[in-house]
Amino acid sequence: MIKIAMVEDDIELADVLTQYLKQFNIEVTNYEEPFLALSSLKVNKFDLVILDLTLPGMDGLDVCKIIVKDFDIPIIISSARSDITDKVTALQLGADDYLPKPYDPRELEVRIKTILRRFNHSNIVEKEDNNKIFNLDVEKKEITKNGNYVKLTAAEYEVLSLMLKRENFVISREEIFDNSDLLNQDYENSGSLAVIINRIRHKIEDNPKEPKYLQTIRGMGYKFSQ
Repeated sequence: MIKIAMVEDDIELADVLTQYLKQFNIEVTNYEEPFLALSSLKVNKFDLVILDLTLPGMDGLDVCKIIVKDFDIPIIISSARSDITDKVTALQLGADDYLPKPYDPRELEVRIKTILRRFNHSNIVEKEDNNKIFNLDVEKKEITKNGNYVKLTAAEYEVLSLMLKRENFVISREEIFDNSDLLNQDYENSGSLAVIINRIRHKIEDNPKEPKYLQTIRGMGYKFSQ
């Protein structure tokens, strides 16, 4: 589990990001007050900080300066400020990335994992859980079942890896296409996604006709559970 400290006084945005990142095994604790966040960093273990710049009681750049000075933790600035000076200053202070609002939560998820890999936290990102039947190794682009490699085509790997990343969440057909580099509209129109799902089931299910792991949720999409 990746643990994130978010310093964001926009409660609605914080809630959206928290719920979205939860799908990727990322736990977010949000602090509306920067002083509370700084106090929490002293006693709690976090892997990364997401920091807004416009905060009550203290400017985000000052918060960034304190975090860089007192804590060994990467920082992503998440800000609606459009002034290039703020971006340059934040990076000069030691922030690791600057993401201007508004942005797609998918981009934030990718940047979090990229930065953690850079900080040698690859053991945290996509960490193998020995208690699970299926495990995903993103760097090797491999999926195993009970420790045994599952032989998949590129398209099958794309679909199943997305399912594993969003385990226990329903994923629509549209979302699968949006997150795929290989699938396109032709696949959707021809019904080939159903063919790919069927092929995956034959490779991972004990009984493909009665799937235990990769389930179809009528009218909504698919869900992977283990």
